[in-house]
Amino acid sequence: MKRFVGILSCFLLFGGPKRSLSCMNKNYKHRFLMVFSSMTAPISRFKTVLSLTLLYLGAILFLICFISVPHSYSQEAKSDTTALRESAVKIFLDVSRLYQDHVKREITFVNYVRDRKQAQVYVMLTQQRTGAGGMEYTITLIGQQNFVGMNDTLKYVSKQADTQEIIRSGLVRILKMGLVRYVSKTPLGDYISVNYRLRAEPTAVVDKWDYWVFNTNISGRTNGEEKRKSYSIDASFSIDRVTPYWKINFGIDTDYDEGRYVTEDGTILSYRRSQRFQGLIVKSLGEHWSIGGYGSALSSIYANTKLSFSVAPAIEYNVFPYAESTRREFRFLYRIGDTNIRYDEETVYEKLRENLFNESLSATYEVKERWGSVTSTLEGSHYFHDFRKKRLELRSNLSLRLFEGLSITIFANVSWIHDQLSLPMEEATDEEILLRQRQLATQYDYMVSVGFRYTFGSIYSNVVNPRFGSPRGRGGGGGGGGGFR
Repeated sequence: MKRFVGILSCFLLFGGPKRSLSCMNKNYKHRFLMVFSSMTAPISRFKTVLSLTLLYLGAILFLICFISVPHSYSQEAKSDTTALRESAVKIFLDVSRLYQDHVKREITFVNYVRDRKQAQVYVMLTQQRTGAGGMEYTITLIGQQNFVGMNDTLKYVSKQADTQEIIRSGLVRILKMGLVRYVSKTPLGDYISVNYRLRAEPTAVVDKWDYWVFNTNISGRTNGEEKRKSYSIDASFSIDRVTPYWKINFGIDTDYDEGRYVTEDGTILSYRRSQRFQGLIVKSLGEHWSIGGYGSALSSIYANTKLSFSVAPAIEYNVFPYAESTRREFRFLYRIGDTNIRYDEETVYEKLRENLFNESLSATYEVKERWGSVTSTLEGSHYFHDFRKKRLELRSNLSLRLFEGLSITIFANVSWIHDQLSLPMEEATDEEILLRQRQLATQYDYMVSVGFRYTFGSIYSNVVNPRFGSPRGRGGGGGGGGGFR
């Protein structure tokens, strides 16, 4: 220890190892170098580790600074997109599911909500057939919340030969134009542009067919298994002409159905055949009145009718203007007719032919609003030769949205029947009853359907995903997701 202190004193006094070694004898030089190197080696390793640590920390700080700048920019951009999404106009689609998914995919600058009360714009699509066999679609936009009073009505007319793609693309184009006035009042208006495609000046339409439209159709179907086979053939031909002042329709159709059923007792043969002609001529008498007439001919095994002819003049009054027919109607239709009929078999009234006079009165109410739709017809008829031979029929279809998420649908068809003059005297066989080959005596018939649907959760559904198809059992109805993306 004393030697080490001496060596250290020389090191400190003479300023370094070389000079301090000169004051030592040779015996201590070697020992001193070994001790000195053992003392300085840890210090060198510490300096190396410290340098590497500082270099590593510097690299990490550099990477953090490098990444944080674009990340903060990305967060800011994402925040801007979210703000735009929230400011997008909320739309409720009261549109057939046939078109909903396509609308959602093509119109992405709005948000679609599943409940009408959450929407700023209620979009309703109604349709009615044109005289040329196509469809006139009416798109009604009703402003809600901050757009109250901003309503619009747009129309799109399709041709009979138009494909589904042409129709839905046309509807999307018209709907886009209708939504611009609402979107322009939101921040998304800055991202909307309108293009104009120059068209030729409109000229007078020259129709070589003078609005007459001819349509023919024929179809066949067959199916079977080891002990059952059936086939059917249907054919029809129609002529139509529709103008603002006239509505003319003539049509004839025929169908034949046959089935064979193998049982232990043998083979049962079932067949039904019918031919029918129907004609209608209507003259417009203004916005509320129409006058016209029906004509028909019928031959049917099921109805025990060999051949019948019927002519019935009619008059109709609509409480609402006909121009509003896509949204509401309240029509009263009265007709009086004469029918000459020949039966296949003698009837329960011992008749093989007879001439019958009858009259009928029907009231039809139709309305489609944001709360739902109602279609209801009440019709009564009777024969003049016996007022007890009468019929009363009620057909109604009701769809209501009671409150957010809950809707109810009711369909009913009820008839009180006391006018079955064509019933054959001979009793129907078991096969004819089971296979519905003949009309059976009854005083009533009915069919009622009631359904509820309740949806809850997020008001948005901003994704259309066609993978694996659509889940089975999912009902239709208005509204639904899609939208801004």
